[in-house]
Amino acid sequence: MHFPNATASHALLLATINDLSTPCFLAPAVAGAARCVRDRLVVILFSRLFNTGHRPRSPLSGHRENARRRPSVDSSRSNSSAGVSHTECWDDIQRVLTYVYVQATAVAQELDKVLLQVDVLLRGFDEDLCEDFGTEFEVVIRIEGDCIPVPLPESVTSLRTAWSKPGDHILDSEIDLDSPTALGSDPPIYPVVALGGTFDHIHAGHKILLSMAAWIADEKVIVGVTDDALLTKKDNREVLESLPERMRGVHRFMELFKPRLVYDIVPIHDVYGPTATDPNIQALVVSKETASGGKAVDKCREEKGLPPLKTFVIDVISHNSGQLEAEDVEALKQAKMSSTYVRQWIVSRQGRDT
Repeated sequence: MHFPNATASHALLLATINDLSTPCFLAPAVAGAARCVRDRLVVILFSRLFNTGHRPRSPLSGHRENARRRPSVDSSRSNSSAGVSHTECWDDIQRVLTYVYVQATAVAQELDKVLLQVDVLLRGFDEDLCEDFGTEFEVVIRIEGDCIPVPLPESVTSLRTAWSKPGDHILDSEIDLDSPTALGSDPPIYPVVALGGTFDHIHAGHKILLSMAAWIADEKVIVGVTDDALLTKKDNREVLESLPERMRGVHRFMELFKPRLVYDIVPIHDVYGPTATDPNIQALVVSKETASGGKAVDKCREEKGLPPLKTFVIDVISHNSGQLEAEDVEALKQAKMSSTYVRQWIVSRQGRDT
């Protein structure tokens, strides 16, 4: 069937990407899906570039528990079987994620669907979806001409399928896995990665931050969630989610994005959290606005005799702007991906409803 005109509560969009250029061909499908879905849209991008290096699982046999028992990726590998170096492709991956999130967020805000939940997931060709993955969805959206070389579970193949025409695909950052690449100074992946934030009403900006932390992690991600006691001066605090709610929201998303990792979601009472004392953390993910916090963390660790952390900064505009279309850069600037905006929207809706 063609792209649905009727709305659905939950929709799934599946697509294959062959390189890490800006996925312009997805724009019509993502925007159309955001228009037709009421509550939740999950986008899964499949690519050999995301291969884990694990032995492929038998069709439809993957469950989260089994995934956790699989051995870790050998961090010295960066060949085609194990996908790309996660650290060297940091900028490319955050650009791909940001592009897809912006397409959906712009439409959702245009239609006043600020609370629409959008999740963008990355899966290698050596990863299967669990058998019941499609049970909560009403429709699966595919791209015309796209063939996904991964066995899909019956819970997905039995869904009503809608097809979307691809948009223009500009190849601006193609990566050839068969050609030798210059070795960077960073390992391709880190065992333990940390990050922190408030994570109130988890939105696209949060999800990009969390996704990138999981992207460069091989074993564990530690997420510090700001304690309620530090948020007393937040605007519209009456609609701020409680600490347990925010921690659950972070854990749900992280388990969905990269199920095989261990996630340690902890409350923090200062800017340091576990990074001040945990010797097993190797890398820290921060936003451009909180980059100075990384320097403070390293100073604190130095005083305690701990090694500094490799800091990765989420900066989705600046140096990446030239690889996004001008209208997409503007959309990113205008996209109100902030908890403050979400709380303002909730309060304004409450005012209209009374």
